[in-house]
Amino acid sequence: MSRFPRGFVENSSSKEETKTARRPSICFRPINPCDLERLEQIHRDIFPIRYESEFFQNVVNGGDIVSWAAVDRSRPDGHSEELIGFVTAKIALAKESEISDLIRYDSTKGEETLVYILTLGVVETYRKRGIAKLLINEVVKYASSIPVCRGVYLHVIAHNNPAIRLYKRMSFRCVRRLHGFYLINGQHFDSYLFVYFINGSRSPCSPLYVQKHKDLAVLALNYMRSGIKSVASKLTINHEEKGSKWLKSKDNTRCLLPTQTKRNLASERVSSGYDYV
Repeated sequence: MSRFPRGFVENSSSKEETKTARRPSICFRPINPCDLERLEQIHRDIFPIRYESEFFQNVVNGGDIVSWAAVDRSRPDGHSEELIGFVTAKIALAKESEISDLIRYDSTKGEETLVYILTLGVVETYRKRGIAKLLINEVVKYASSIPVCRGVYLHVIAHNNPAIRLYKRMSFRCVRRLHGFYLINGQHFDSYLFVYFINGSRSPCSPLYVQKHKDLAVLALNYMRSGIKSVASKLTINHEEKGSKWLKSKDNTRCLLPTQTKRNLASERVSSGYDYV
């Protein structure tokens, strides 16, 4: 169980915003105490899970959580510094993380770390402008600047397809499916665990990658076996046909009466048995 708040990436947001046709001027800055009310409001509007006050205080006061705010400097009426997107993250020890088995460690670098993305969100009117991708890039750049950091990782609920597509486009690797990870309104939901490896820590193969290719190999092997059986069966049938004789039936008509019946080939089915994004 992670000791951090369970991270969430969502693609819904406040419905109070009105669509704007102007070209935004998106900038990024740290989240500060002035953003507290707006940050809490967006989290309530976006996420189906609730975060405690302590979490928000930690974010705005720059405790052990690092954060980036996205603002639109082109907004009029004093709203140019108002949050329209955000990402929060926290540093974790690699050896204590849930992906410790996937990290390629360098013993010369001492205590190695990871950056875990806690929350990421963009308000509805600023969607599909690449802001979420830019926010994630800020986290990756920050993590890459830490010599002992080995990667950036996060959880995403299994049915959030837009978020999953975003991470895959950004070369994050899906390494695990965690069953019942989220508990929302009394119902459990699965989560995918994504990792972006940095600073030479890239794991040779994730468990899902290994399982996928094992199953592909099994599928290919069974396909080859099926083909060989089919060819062998045809050769046997041809041999039997050549060895059979034209015999007279009781009504004196000539017909081919094979001495053996054709063998039936059993169909083979391969079940993958793994989850993969």
